[in-house]
Amino acid sequence: MENLIFSLNATLPVFGLMLLGIFFRKIGWMEEGFAAKINSFVFRAALPALLFSDLATVDFQKSWDTSFVLYCFGATLLCILLAFLFSCFLRDRSIQGEFIQASYRSSAALLGIALIQNIYGNAGMAPLMIIGSVPLYNVMAVVVLALFRPERRRFDRAFWKKTGLDVIKNPILIGILAGLLWSLLRIPMPAILGKMTGSLGNVATPMGLIAMGASFQGRKAMQKAKPAAAASFLKLIGFAAIFLPAAVLCGFRQEALVAVLIMLGSPTTVSGFVMARNMGHEGVLTASVVMLTTLLSAFTITAWIYLLRCLALI
Repeated sequence: MENLIFSLNATLPVFGLMLLGIFFRKIGWMEEGFAAKINSFVFRAALPALLFSDLATVDFQKSWDTSFVLYCFGATLLCILLAFLFSCFLRDRSIQGEFIQASYRSSAALLGIALIQNIYGNAGMAPLMIIGSVPLYNVMAVVVLALFRPERRRFDRAFWKKTGLDVIKNPILIGILAGLLWSLLRIPMPAILGKMTGSLGNVATPMGLIAMGASFQGRKAMQKAKPAAAASFLKLIGFAAIFLPAAVLCGFRQEALVAVLIMLGSPTTVSGFVMARNMGHEGVLTASVVMLTTLLSAFTITAWIYLLRCLALI
């Protein structure tokens, strides 16, 4: 019951902010154009600041575990490949990029540390899980969303050049790279800079969730109910069912195993919706998956934790 209450407290407020966005649009407080501008701001400024702030203050060298980082990287890469294979069965190829990203991209950085701290009293292996998975999440999200844009184009030299520039200039990747370099070089964080980036980063999640709710289109979402359900199943159950046993066989236990669970089975991150909208995608499927996985993850994560506890693995 304790785990259920914690999970509900972690996920239902997120879902509530999305509903608040829908409500604001219904009563005329947030029009679609205004929501689009908020999405753009979150994508270009708030999310990069949040990722920089999270990563720049983590001492990766102190608790480095090469095998664990490589496992997180490898499992993430295989999840992306599996999501791509499943996306090939979609009838509507215009949503292929959104389906792939929504199926694999977790709220690892936001939910992971909070959940592990709740269980073990410290961040444990969450920072190493973040460095093994989150940069790959974002790099591949840019590549996938660029390759599978709704308006398909020829894969000529100009296309690959533009895709490469999209990756290099992506604000989220710049925030991650800056945070990693800051941490690895052990640069002291000035109090002013820390407060500025922290304050800016703190608005990323609530603003992004409200804007996503305001952008949500119920009728279009119903048309994409089947792919949304399939992506949600992969995100919350499918990948965890494959790669959690593999992590156990690799010898990971306790907070390392919880970190892997969060990497595999936490809800799809709202930044996936922000990125999809800002890279030429409709965003309806992504919003549907974010809402579904956020609502259901309170129960699926609790079930996974209960199972791992019953098996004396955590």
